[in-house]
Amino acid sequence: MSTPLAQRPQPDPIRFYGTSWVDHSRGYGARRFVLGLGASLLAALGVLALKLGYSSLTLSQGAAWLRVLVIVAFAGCTAVAFTRALNGWTRPRPAGEDEAAFRSIKIIGFVGILLAYALRSAVEAPGEKLRRMDYEAAVTQWERLTTKRSGNPSRKRGRAGAGGKRR
Repeated sequence: MSTPLAQRPQPDPIRFYGTSWVDHSRGYGARRFVLGLGASLLAALGVLALKLGYSSLTLSQGAAWLRVLVIVAFAGCTAVAFTRALNGWTRPRPAGEDEAAFRSIKIIGFVGILLAYALRSAVEAPGEKLRRMDYEAAVTQWERLTTKRSGNPSRKRGRAGAGGKRR
């Protein structure tokens, strides 16, 4: 029966990549390319849908201030969602930060999230950097805890006093 310390830590899977991000196996590069391209295409479709929605707003003879407000709202939410998504895949979130408070901004700024995903996929799997840091820290700690000491500790010389020798 093995103890929990005897088992090497396992990497956490990333959506669409599983654990292939650890050693870049099983079509990792192709997945990154396809998922980045797919995110770019979905972002383009999202922009098209937003353009259609805006054109219907202009056809309905809505007030000019309303059209400007819609543009500013979508542009602002897209920028915030892009920044938060890109930073969320590269830096750990501060403790106590409420992600649910930004849910509505991320829904409105979905184009920003898709663009951030496509951009991050060009470099590595989104979230790979954080997972790799956590995994390597866990492996290092596991190796430190499971590495056996070398030599017999009773044979090591110790000090009997402040500066005296052992007799």
